[in-house]
Amino acid sequence: MDTDLYLATGLVLLVLTLPAIVSALTEGRPPRLAAVVLLIGGGLVAFAVTSRPGGYTFAEIPDVLVRVAARIVN
Repeated sequence: MDTDLYLATGLVLLVLTLPAIVSALTEGRPPRLAAVVLLIGGGLVAFAVTSRPGGYTFAEIPDVLVRVAARIVN
């Protein structure tokens, strides 16, 4: 797998974790699974940024997501 896929997967996991954390906290439950997924997503993003020579800029993130989505569709 290349760094674009790691970055896209990590970002998707991070976005999906936010509602789970809010839901758990409003219901008074500890967000255990959401915290694990948050760590995995953050780790994937950190790995992608540090593994790519030059890293990523914020302007490149939409292009990366579109490239990964296009690769999955094709």
